[in-house]
Amino acid sequence: MTSMTYGRSKNRYLGDALATATPATLLVMLYDRLLLDLQRAESAQREQDRETAHTNLIHAQAIVQELQSSLDLDAWEGAAGLMSLYTWLLKELATANVDCDPERTARCRVDTVEPLAEAWREAALKGMAGTTGSA
Repeated sequence: MTSMTYGRSKNRYLGDALATATPATLLVMLYDRLLLDLQRAESAQREQDRETAHTNLIHAQAIVQELQSSLDLDAWEGAAGLMSLYTWLLKELATANVDCDPERTARCRVDTVEPLAEAWREAALKGMAGTTGSA
């Protein structure tokens, strides 16, 4: 298979996966990518590769903005608190980017994003178990 054919096949597969994913699965996918962006940014910051760090932090901020825009503040009691957390996270990521601060990036990842990602992953699994009737 040529690389061009492989690329088209990969893009189609990803497109199909996104089109058929549940909202919970999409949320988990966003958090997984956010974690990847933060890992890459932190590594690049430690290597003084500002361009790669910047690219990954800008993408991470775009993901957080997407999470903010899709958050229904009336859906549940904790939504306003989560919105505040997202707002704080955006400021922290912007500061980490401007200051090229790998420690700040790491704290955002470890202290905030990883626990949120795990909580959403668990919620998605519980939701899938509830729809299939299994435990």
